[in-house]
Amino acid sequence: MTDAARTPARTAAIRIGARAGVVIAMAGFLGVVAFFWPFLVAPGKFGSHYAPPLIFGALLVIVLCVVISEIAEGGINSKALAMLGVLSAVNAAIRPLGAGTAGIETVFFILVLAGRVYGPGFGFTLGCTSLFASALITGGVGPWMPYQMFGCAFVGMLAGFLPRATGRREIAMLALYGSVSGYLFGFLLNLSFWPFSLDPNSSIAYLPGLPFTEQFQRYLAFDLATSLGWDTGRAVTNFICITLAGPAVLTTFRRAARKARFQAPVRFRPEGTPQGTPEGTPY
Repeated sequence: MTDAARTPARTAAIRIGARAGVVIAMAGFLGVVAFFWPFLVAPGKFGSHYAPPLIFGALLVIVLCVVISEIAEGGINSKALAMLGVLSAVNAAIRPLGAGTAGIETVFFILVLAGRVYGPGFGFTLGCTSLFASALITGGVGPWMPYQMFGCAFVGMLAGFLPRATGRREIAMLALYGSVSGYLFGFLLNLSFWPFSLDPNSSIAYLPGLPFTEQFQRYLAFDLATSLGWDTGRAVTNFICITLAGPAVLTTFRRAARKARFQAPVRFRPEGTPQGTPEGTPY
């Protein structure tokens, strides 16, 4: 029997307690507002000139609160933190290989597979840290960075909520999810610059005050005209990478999870207790 068949579908490397869950929920809500504010905020209430800086600062604060709350609540131990650091470094290193050319992105398949094995909390945190590290390395720090961080965080987190499956069914499910997430990531990221990127006289430009249906039709036309090809490249890259590398990477991740035993209880032997403790008991 293979490692993948003997191993559960996911091993939570980071526990999400009540406090961390509330903070992540708040982050998710703010992320939705940050992406969809052109459809949610009435004209004149949240001016277009200062909206991006405010959202940029607020999102960074929430992301930091998520990570700090995980550590403070004891939901991430040293082994999970080490795994997070390694995978963040790997993602930051391989991301420039694609550089977004023709939509090719090499960062997502690791997010999907890590979120699948180590759980939604790990996937969310890895998405944030991977993009933050990559932005520092490549000089990609800017108003777009928090949107990218949240987009990747949600990709990794939702992978941890996928239903259980094994073997080829699991790979097919993850590959399909990777393709869909590639399209959704582009769809959401375009919202971050759509209101500021076109001449207001254009038929696909953001026009404050329009009803939601007309505004959304304009955005769909903008997305199809400017981003569909790039999103298709990202979706195809995710599908191919997960299909080809997925079985080996899942096996490696699960073997590492078994050896690390992220949530194993720690027991202390009283001083003077004879040697010969039960096999497999962690100390």
